[in-house]
Amino acid sequence: MKKYLAEMIGTMVLVLMGCGSAIFAGNAADIVGAGVGTLGVAFAFGLAVIAMAYTIGNISGCHINPAITLGVWLSGRMNGRDASMYMIFQVIGAILGSLILVALVSTGGHGGPTISGANSYDTGEMAQAFIAETVFTFIFVLVVLGTTDEKKGAGNLAGLAIGLTLVLIHIVCIPITGTSVNPARSIGPALVEGGQALAQLWLFIVAPFVGAALSSLVWKMVGEDK
Repeated sequence: MKKYLAEMIGTMVLVLMGCGSAIFAGNAADIVGAGVGTLGVAFAFGLAVIAMAYTIGNISGCHINPAITLGVWLSGRMNGRDASMYMIFQVIGAILGSLILVALVSTGGHGGPTISGANSYDTGEMAQAFIAETVFTFIFVLVVLGTTDEKKGAGNLAGLAIGLTLVLIHIVCIPITGTSVNPARSIGPALVEGGQALAQLWLFIVAPFVGAALSSLVWKMVGEDK
């Protein structure tokens, strides 16, 4: 049970810090003269992953992302029951993080155009969004599988490599979808945001799972010893 709770807490922190940066600081320049922009939001997500990797990594492995859990399961590194429970608790954590953000927005004067930092894509850009989320999730999960490999991995530096990869992905993908590469990160905010975010949620579940499955297949081809 401890590892499931760790995944819940880790995902809550990821949503709270990452999406929170988009809500309160991403476009804050006009409000308080201190907006962080795309680069700041990207680092918020990456630093949240790094912080949690070195906090709960030894407890649960710090997936905090159903796409990562799917990739790890397909790679044979965990059983189906644990994978399912990880995903459930990740979604719960994302919902908790989103509810905290909604409470913050509703009780103060600071905020942005979104109350939750939900993902979305522009009308007519579904294909671009699907390709982006699939490809960037593929890259992200491939880095996770490679850096955490028992024989070929990066050891204690894995958390840093994974977090910085997420920063890089956000820098490119934020203008396209806001960057998900994580179904839980999209589910929590979409449930509280509603509207377009909820209508488009399917893409931010399906595309990351497709990318994760592809990364698992590729890693088995190039990374595992025959």
